[in-house]
Amino acid sequence: MNGKGKRKTEIQRIVESIEEYIEKQNKYDEYNATFDGRNSFSKIDKDATFMHMKEDHMRNSQLKPGYNMQIGVEGEYIVGVDISSERSDQLTFIPFLEKLNENLAEKYENVVADAGYESEENYVYLDNSEQNSFIKPQSYETMKKSSFKSNISKRENMEYNSEKDEYLCHNNKRLKFTHKIKRKSKSGYESEVKVYECESCDSCQYKSKCTKAKGNRQLQVSEKFIEMRNKSLSNITSKEGILLRMNRSIQVEGAFGVLKEDYGFRRFLTRGKKNVKTEFMLLCFGYDINKLHSKIQNNKCGVSFYMKDVA
Repeated sequence: MNGKGKRKTEIQRIVESIEEYIEKQNKYDEYNATFDGRNSFSKIDKDATFMHMKEDHMRNSQLKPGYNMQIGVEGEYIVGVDISSERSDQLTFIPFLEKLNENLAEKYENVVADAGYESEENYVYLDNSEQNSFIKPQSYETMKKSSFKSNISKRENMEYNSEKDEYLCHNNKRLKFTHKIKRKSKSGYESEVKVYECESCDSCQYKSKCTKAKGNRQLQVSEKFIEMRNKSLSNITSKEGILLRMNRSIQVEGAFGVLKEDYGFRRFLTRGKKNVKTEFMLLCFGYDINKLHSKIQNNKCGVSFYMKDVA
């Protein structure tokens, strides 16, 4: 019963409220389906995710809808392209390599990636695929600093007794193994983590520098991750690893630099994951054609590596 001067009955108000709730619930259900594991999406392009952009020079934590672009480079040519709605590079690593293996005749023996791709899951994937890991550890640069080496709270600065399976802290207190826990990543990967606890942190003069916990200091350690990280660290610090990392910086970062600076490509003209990927692939095709032309002109066909100059 609607109209000027008419009061809605209680039943009508209840019905309208229920209809409003149903409409909102349907909208929220649609949003949840669109999220697809993400915590945000753009109403302009529902496949895009809000991310921090490198253009945010003032560090105002400005978020813009975008995609995580992934490329694989071999011999200065872009050989693989993928786009992802994941903000973390870690979660794009395995899907990218799987697509690369599907589309190429041969599987690459060595995989070189920067620190953003490091995770136990990615290490295990390369090990199972019988591919050599040249992933830079996330703490690689930090570990070189004196502040890290003098930080008594770091596991790396504690003495480890493999026979007793325990750590020795700065105050010569033992951190004994207590139990194991399972840690599941966003992708569903489960890692086994060992928990160590100090025998007593009471009245320890170094406690404030070692832990913020009210009780005893605890360490959570994944032995598999440490083993594979050390293996990858050994790889990247070898002569071959230094050459591969140098070429990754030149070829991969160089390719992105050409696309963004030389070509002036900063924004996609299309919307939707499929259209954006097609647009990006066409751009990369153009890059490869220009690279081939440049190699022909400079008589560098067949040259796939930059060699390190020795003074």
